[in-house]
Amino acid sequence: MARPLTLLLVRHGQSEWNAAGLMQGQTAHVPLTALGHEQAAGAARELAALHPGAVLSSDLRRAVQTAEHCARATGLPFTTTPALREQGYGVLEGRPSRELWDVVDWTDPHWSAQGGESLAQLHARVAALLAGLAARPPADVVALVTHGDTIRAAQAVAAGRGPEGMPAVTPHNGTVTRLELATAAV
Repeated sequence: MARPLTLLLVRHGQSEWNAAGLMQGQTAHVPLTALGHEQAAGAARELAALHPGAVLSSDLRRAVQTAEHCARATGLPFTTTPALREQGYGVLEGRPSRELWDVVDWTDPHWSAQGGESLAQLHARVAALLAGLAARPPADVVALVTHGDTIRAAQAVAAGRGPEGMPAVTPHNGTVTRLELATAAV
């Protein structure tokens, strides 16, 4: 009988580009704001009360800074992986988010900006990561410090939906979203 794997998906705290309304994607160097550090610390306290046994993080700076708060609160080390990165927006990264509503085809999961990643590609990347965790879980409860679109992709994967079935609502910065994932039989 398969046992469930509990995933605790932590969205990073507010970054400087969140505050400025800029599209971040996989831009690596964007740090948290003071509010973002407060949000990350709050998420870390919530996470510690849920007793994860392992912490994985996106390797982008805003997620790593959030994971550092999580590591202090839980007493666990964390490892980084590019598999938890945000969706790549290529040439659109750094542009004001409000300008993108006329540029991005939000209805097509296979659309991507030049040099970017489609929702279908993001979904496939997240599905591969979650399949690996399900096959070889590092703990019964695993925290994943990541990004909004990545969390939405994980929610779709866990629900057995494709990229077109990703939830429309992105979790707020500094929140913890719980998912149950089926694992291999013990």
